[in-house]
Amino acid sequence: MPENSPDQSVSSAAIFSGLETLAFANGKPGTAATFKQEFADFRVDEQLSFKFTEKGEHAYLWVEKIDRSTVDVAKKLSEITGVHGSEIGYSGMKDRRAETRQWFSIKLPADRQAELGALESDSLRIVEIHRNSRKLKIGSHRSNHFKVLLRNCDGSRDQFEQRLAQIEAGGVPNYFGSQRFGRNLSNLNQVQAWMSAELATGLGADSSSTIDAFAASIPKQRFKRSMLFSAARSYLFNQLLSRRLELGNWNGYMAGDVLNLDGTDRSFALETGVEWDSILQQRLEEFDIHITGPLPGEIDPKDKYVSYGEAADIEEAVCKQFNTLLAGLRHFGLKTARRPLRFRPIDLKWEWLQSEHADGASDLLLDFSLGKGAYATSLLRELCVTREIGQ
Repeated sequence: MPENSPDQSVSSAAIFSGLETLAFANGKPGTAATFKQEFADFRVDEQLSFKFTEKGEHAYLWVEKIDRSTVDVAKKLSEITGVHGSEIGYSGMKDRRAETRQWFSIKLPADRQAELGALESDSLRIVEIHRNSRKLKIGSHRSNHFKVLLRNCDGSRDQFEQRLAQIEAGGVPNYFGSQRFGRNLSNLNQVQAWMSAELATGLGADSSSTIDAFAASIPKQRFKRSMLFSAARSYLFNQLLSRRLELGNWNGYMAGDVLNLDGTDRSFALETGVEWDSILQQRLEEFDIHITGPLPGEIDPKDKYVSYGEAADIEEAVCKQFNTLLAGLRHFGLKTARRPLRFRPIDLKWEWLQSEHADGASDLLLDFSLGKGAYATSLLRELCVTREIGQ
């Protein structure tokens, strides 16, 4: 996306839309099912990308949690050990309303490891403990393994299996899930107010009302600020991906696209004068490479992989619709990054279960893995309309 000077007009008003407005790869599903009726209906096991040293100053815990957020567990670890939150690590946020197994690290001497037993309760269980030389960092996992039970499926088995076959063959739009945006899009509304006030003061606005609005909007915690930046970037990415779906080119190369090598964080672009050819097309069709979209921010002059031409024009047009977010991200110095526009589930399997529903509806058990950064809810969105319990 080419760098330019964003329009500095500032507005605190913005109308954000939910995931239901985003485009689908194969049209909106005509099927439906009940989702997360019980915690065990949504099970996630996190798989790390490295082996433990089995020595070092960090304890690694594989924790099974039920109806507990990742942040809740990290806070509990801090409370029972007195270790500051900055010395506690995890690779990614996991769903609260679910049964999940995920890794945490804590900088704790081996002779104090027995204290970790105080973490356990009816909703928390330590499955394994290992020692490692380094803190667990965000994005350190290789994949997540899911087992998802969809109850009371509305629609024929053929309809569900046709959608599953389409998912296997063509992949899934790599949308960020709703948890990025908070309940009722509260994170987006907060970051819009914060950036609007910040940009207004930067333009020299000095009225007491503007200053008061700015002071009230500043997130006090570093974690909260990071979460709001993430919400803004994720929303802009989702909007761009939806636009590419509407245009019918979300999984097809167009001039100026930046590409991603499957399963890695590596990007590349075609050199000047190099044409898209049948070999690259085959790699794209085989999911060896992917088209990417921007996580917007300020473009680093050293970044060699920047979109241009038609691809950049689409990205710029979408982002300008939410100029306060775009200008705010650049103002705070966040660097533009890239994210694949699609993903494909690993080892997708399904099984129809016997059920006792009075209306004869079936239950469907899905078993699959996803690489880091991909959302199971984005896959389910392509399969059926989900009726989520407890929300």
